[in-house]
Amino acid sequence: MEWAPLWLQVLPVVFLLMLGLMVGGLNQYRHCRNLDRREKALAHMIVTNLKRIPDPHTVSQATLVTGDTVIASDYLKTFLTKLRALVGGEMRSMQKLLTRARREAVLRMLENAQQLGADEVWNVRLEFSSVTQMRGRRGAAAVISESNPRSSTSAGLSWACAGCCRRP
Repeated sequence: MEWAPLWLQVLPVVFLLMLGLMVGGLNQYRHCRNLDRREKALAHMIVTNLKRIPDPHTVSQATLVTGDTVIASDYLKTFLTKLRALVGGEMRSMQKLLTRARREAVLRMLENAQQLGADEVWNVRLEFSSVTQMRGRRGAAAVISESNPRSSTSAGLSWACAGCCRRP
């Protein structure tokens, strides 16, 4: 039995890595485009992190709204992040992942508020945490948005909270 030349052994691995990079990059690009489109559609809503409602006497109804998301990291990003942790520095791939998770959670919260007929969302709170598998230890970013700062979350979730209201 003869061994294949080294380049024939390495070629499939390199091909799969390149394919993973291209597909992952395309999915991230599509998701960011979708987030941009949805943010433009909800730009008319007033969003604030103030704890008190401005002009509370004009509010006809107030409701708790939530939004949550979990966005997983792929193996390559996880591997590169672990390498970066060894030498130190900014982990930009994970930063992008957390930013996408935050934007998605806030958008889901705003869409929930819009379905309830609200024109503004206040007391927005965000929390991030890591969701990991026991064996593989792959990471994911989880974000939940909701409006009760005293509510608790299960381990591994990130959340944002806010109340929405409708003014006559």
